[in-house]
Amino acid sequence: MLAVDILNFSKSIFKRKSILVLGDSHASVFDLLRMHLSILSYQIFVKSVGGATASGLENPNSKTRSLTIFNKAFSDKQPDIVILQLGEVDTGFVIWFRAEKYNVPVADMMDKALINYQKLIEEYNQKAKVVVVSAPLPTIKDGQSWGEIANARKDIVTSQVERTNLTVEFNLAIQKYCLKQNISYINLDAECRNEQGLIKEEYLNSDPNDHHYEQKKYCNLLSNHLNKELE
Repeated sequence: MLAVDILNFSKSIFKRKSILVLGDSHASVFDLLRMHLSILSYQIFVKSVGGATASGLENPNSKTRSLTIFNKAFSDKQPDIVILQLGEVDTGFVIWFRAEKYNVPVADMMDKALINYQKLIEEYNQKAKVVVVSAPLPTIKDGQSWGEIANARKDIVTSQVERTNLTVEFNLAIQKYCLKQNISYINLDAECRNEQGLIKEEYLNSDPNDHHYEQKKYCNLLSNHLNKELE
């Protein structure tokens, strides 16, 4: 009887659907989700590339080479479901930096990032079920120069309010696109913003040098939405 039970268990393991998470460094939180999602139902693989942007997806020679890395991960894993999360680096830094560098409107750089991201979403949507998760809101406060990321982004002249508003706009635009294409989208902005429209204190990392959300809090929020989505 024990042998039969083991055989049935083994079969269930091999039949598990696979989830591949692709995104920037914020996507590393999905490593913690393995204990929150049904482990007997899904195998979860995470490929997070620090500094990955939607803006740079069209450039195969970009500094992070994120598109090449993402495509290889997809080819290796052949997942049933792809979870995508990009945009924080764009709305928090790259869009503003490029607008200033090339002396063009922020809206133009925003459109470029959106188009690139939409192309990526559509590409994977033709191969697997896609779930897109909203980009995290900015956590770096005005005048903050400590911490590696804050120090790297200190040269752009923009407030946390402006960066937050752009992030919300970016997320809404991708949400609108996904809904039109019948692609699953999880927008967490409303649950993460305070009355002033900025990130809630409870989601700030306990390490002031770390611009990522507080991992356990963020993980709980994500798992609630994903469990509903994956049902």
